[in-house]
Amino acid sequence: MTEWTILWEARETFINGLIGTLVLFVLSTLCAFVLGCLAVYRLEAGDRFSWVIRTLINLMRTLPFLILAYLLYYGLPQLGVRMDAWTAGFISLIIYHAAYFAEILRGSRLVMPAGLVEAALAHGFTPGRLFWRIILPQLVIKTRPLLGNQLIIALKDTAFLTIITVQELTAAANSAQSTYFIPTQAFVLVIILYWLISICLELALKWAGRFGAKRGFDYV
Repeated sequence: MTEWTILWEARETFINGLIGTLVLFVLSTLCAFVLGCLAVYRLEAGDRFSWVIRTLINLMRTLPFLILAYLLYYGLPQLGVRMDAWTAGFISLIIYHAAYFAEILRGSRLVMPAGLVEAALAHGFTPGRLFWRIILPQLVIKTRPLLGNQLIIALKDTAFLTIITVQELTAAANSAQSTYFIPTQAFVLVIILYWLISICLELALKWAGRFGAKRGFDYV
């Protein structure tokens, strides 16, 4: 029996790991993006609470992701707060990448031309409607390469969660290579799967770019 045949026999382990990675990645990045947008919306206010948000964003950007996952899974139980590995990994992905999404959008907001915003205000747009209907769509379209890069980073960060026993794709490869001692084949397969997911993300971003061009966002 060849090593690749062994991998085929262990395909259920990799399928379950792939599903776990995709579910974790999709749900966490969606929640992180929404949280990041809410953070930028609050930063628009410029009040005391926005200063707190800015501090939290800077804190997450200086903290290694794996340390955050360790703190949630191993540190919080000392304070009486316990959660399973999947929940700890899910929350750590949301908190960590929400800070980066917020910073990407905030940076684009700083260089956005003021004329469009002033025109919307002159037409009676409320601050909330102005942000969600005018400002945010442009920020998303303008920063899609950076957002796409952050999505790929988030995908790769899911692999770190095998350290806290989250059953995802890298954990599946670890299980297969420790059981059958085929580390090269197991991890080559995982690399291919991560690569395919990244290619799908790139294609989705290109579609978003064409959509934005048709709506005129690229010409603002």
